[in-house]
Amino acid sequence: MPERVLSEREMIDIMTDVQIIEADINYRKTQEKEAESSPNDYRELTRSYYDQLFEHYGITDSIFSQNMRYYTERPAQLEKIMDSVFQRLTKAQSELKQGEGQ
Repeated sequence: MPERVLSEREMIDIMTDVQIIEADINYRKTQEKEAESSPNDYRELTRSYYDQLFEHYGITDSIFSQNMRYYTERPAQLEKIMDSVFQRLTKAQSELKQGEGQ
């Protein structure tokens, strides 16, 4: 059991932000490759993003990792969480596209 079990709602919030962080890092890497610029080391940026994430939610990387293991051992719950994350991200993307069209 994790030191602190995060609720499904907390995991949905956190995992939504994790997906946004990972998308940003991957976007930056893609832009760099297309520009054929010298490769950056993204470890520092990644660490900074995750430090901010953990601080925002009042958790540590250890608590996050423990909860990921906890929910991975409960696939039905994890699937429910990830479905909710996908729905949130899809809704946000749709809202952004609507905002751009105005």
